[in-house]
Amino acid sequence: MAQCRRIRCLHELRLATRQRPSPQSRLHPPAPQAQAGHMIVLFTDFGLNGPYTGQMKAVLHREAPGIPVVDLFADAPAANPAASAYLLAAYAVWFPADTVFLCVVDPGVGGKRPAVIVEANGRWYVGPGNGLFELVQRRAGKPKSWEIDWRPEQLSASFHGRDLFAPVAAMLARGEPPPGQPSDDLDRRPDWPDDLAEIVYLDHYGNAMTGLRAAMLPLDAKLAVAGRMLERAKTFSDRLPGNAFWYENSNGLAEIAVNRGRADRELGLAVGSPVEIAP
Repeated sequence: MAQCRRIRCLHELRLATRQRPSPQSRLHPPAPQAQAGHMIVLFTDFGLNGPYTGQMKAVLHREAPGIPVVDLFADAPAANPAASAYLLAAYAVWFPADTVFLCVVDPGVGGKRPAVIVEANGRWYVGPGNGLFELVQRRAGKPKSWEIDWRPEQLSASFHGRDLFAPVAAMLARGEPPPGQPSDDLDRRPDWPDDLAEIVYLDHYGNAMTGLRAAMLPLDAKLAVAGRMLERAKTFSDRLPGNAFWYENSNGLAEIAVNRGRADRELGLAVGSPVEIAP
């Protein structure tokens, strides 16, 4: 019997030891758990070099550990929220509901522009209130918006992406409510066109994306750009090497290309180059 009591006491002691929190766990409570299905997508004009993307990712890793972070664009049109808005709207629809887009194209950082959250078609957008989210709101069913009123203990004047927007994106990815005041007409740009007849992005191959949705153009439409009249093709192999054309890219935008060449160099294109639609 004495032997049984000793065994039972040892067993109870082991259980108590397991359940008692260690001093280390009291100093460092468990990190918040990732929400199933959530991800954070980065859309910035930071460029492919430099520390800025890495600093934002460090904040996301600290504040939302275990939640995937996807690099979508680090080379969105620099300091150009208008062109970026059409690019973002075309690419965001590829992602599922509950995705949180952390968007920083913010030439007015530190100024009077508001910090905003937008919910559109089940996706969340965090960033500056400078028109960047106009097209995702306009093309959504019932968008909602909030002006962010949360502030960190330290907020730099020139890097709200790291200090303000990244922590808020982490909150949303963790399933927390928007830290701000709702405002249905916050940061709208009703004068912007539904489709932008300009070049909004040049990719690694020199192809030039426009802000025009191909589905909005007639099948036989021609695009006039840089003094050239370009016909539509289904894909690159429909044209001989060296020929320029336009086609519907994989995200629905009208894109200008040269088969086995660079449209940006051969046609002299840049972000902001105008495009005309000819029937």
